[in-house]
Amino acid sequence: MIQLIGRQREMSELERCQLSNRSEFVVVYGRRRIGKTFLIRSFFHDKFDFFFTGLHNYKRQPQLDDFAVALQKYGGSKFKIKLDSWNEAFNQLQVLLSKKRSKSKKIVFIDEMPWIDTRRSDFVPALEKFWNSWASLRDDIMLIVCGSSTSWIIDNIIKNQGGLYNRVTMQIYLRPFTLAESRQYLIANGCKWDIYQVAQCYMVMGGVPFYYSLLDNSQSLAQNIDRLFFSSKNAVLRTEFEQLFATLFNKYDRYINVIKVLIQRQEGFTRSELAELAGFGGSELTKILENLERCDFIQGFDKFNGGVKNRIYKVCDLYTLFYFKFIYNKSAQPSNYWQKIFDKPSIAAWQGFTFETICLMHTEQIKRALGIEGILTSTGTWRSKNRDAQIDLVIERSDRTINLCEIKFSKNKYVITSDYENHLRDRESLFIEETKTKYAVNTVFITTYGVRNSQNFSIVCGDLKLDDLFL
Repeated sequence: MIQLIGRQREMSELERCQLSNRSEFVVVYGRRRIGKTFLIRSFFHDKFDFFFTGLHNYKRQPQLDDFAVALQKYGGSKFKIKLDSWNEAFNQLQVLLSKKRSKSKKIVFIDEMPWIDTRRSDFVPALEKFWNSWASLRDDIMLIVCGSSTSWIIDNIIKNQGGLYNRVTMQIYLRPFTLAESRQYLIANGCKWDIYQVAQCYMVMGGVPFYYSLLDNSQSLAQNIDRLFFSSKNAVLRTEFEQLFATLFNKYDRYINVIKVLIQRQEGFTRSELAELAGFGGSELTKILENLERCDFIQGFDKFNGGVKNRIYKVCDLYTLFYFKFIYNKSAQPSNYWQKIFDKPSIAAWQGFTFETICLMHTEQIKRALGIEGILTSTGTWRSKNRDAQIDLVIERSDRTINLCEIKFSKNKYVITSDYENHLRDRESLFIEETKTKYAVNTVFITTYGVRNSQNFSIVCGDLKLDDLFL
């Protein structure tokens, strides 16, 4: 199989569950294409005591027939059992596992579980019975379930209010790759791009491993983007968005409506603003925001001294941002569209905004580069109450220091002009005045290649580079 990149923490959790002295109910979830199945199959080297994958858009009986084939395979039988219900299916799985004499954990992997739970299938009650009346009473079962529909996994397994309430013993959520993991993946697959190109690729595809697997190393980044997004109306990543939300969420159109509102303003929206613009609020909006945040499509940021009610929500999934910026509701582009425009000023402006989003996703790396990873910190955003001024990333530290992060993406070292230095000093003063903070306040620059040392450098109290985000 392809080399497994990153996921050390997740593999440690799987190993701990495999070696524990009790039966384990493990849920692995995350957005589509993030590598859930690949992680499980790689960790266990495809050596399962039972493995079954749900069938998309199939009714109950074909699913049961396929389950029977899996029972036949893993039981070593010459005869396929006829199954008429999921209760029968899990009873037969219980028989199969009971016959295995190994003292090690019996590994049961049920993939794409949401697809199995068809209308009136009674799948979930049968799963509840299997776990509660048999598997959980033993000490040698490791049941692993996952699926593309995150909302189904959360509603029916993790937050189940019935027989599976509080039965999950381990939740493993797979996040998108960081910049460092993305670079590691690309290098492992023969890509020789420098960190600037890796960052540009990340701006388009985020940290989704499957998207990286589609890259052709013989082509430039611009050629790859054209091939994957603009070569035709059916280009693989052009049509990906249509399936993405549909497979992840029930009533996915409501989720897309929230995304459409959020992309209208770079600095994001509060919950009350979202409710007004989306046309609905209450528990439905709460659930949608929670699920979108769980899947790393959006991120919530506390306003500095603003309280929970003033939390700001922004889209942070870079593929989604790219799709709505360059594809959604756009007329047909030529097949070499990106090669024609990638060096235009408008693209530079888009990259600047996107780099800010990347920095917000890599706050741990920023704190590490500042040497404050061991200090208690809180991060947030700030908007002036009375003037047109804002700071996307504010780091408040327990050593009575506040870092105001100034984020710039450029092809060369960033030059601070006298006018811009004055602007930053005015903003520092305004921040202190409005927040009434007694902490030391300083400005940290996060740029591509650093700040050019000039007569205006004295405003810089920290000079971080793109390299630092790869730590």
